[in-house]
Amino acid sequence: MSALTRQLSGAHESVRTYGRRVEIPMLGEVAVPPPDKLAYYTGLGVLAALQVIEWPIALVITTGHVLADQHMSGLVKGLGEALESA
Repeated sequence: MSALTRQLSGAHESVRTYGRRVEIPMLGEVAVPPPDKLAYYTGLGVLAALQVIEWPIALVITTGHVLADQHMSGLVKGLGEALESA
């Protein structure tokens, strides 16, 4: 599987994962993550708001989590396709 195909499958998986959308007046249509991920992000936001962790650290953790999730969804999809073709 080429790198481009893997990236496109990961993007397609992200679209399915974040399929629910909410209309916000000044921002427009925004994708809503699944409930478990929403709770995780909310928890990080609460910890940052209460100054248990600094906001840049919460931002780095959230960014890393989102990137790892996108990477893993592409890997799992590629593995599933490889097993199907075997």
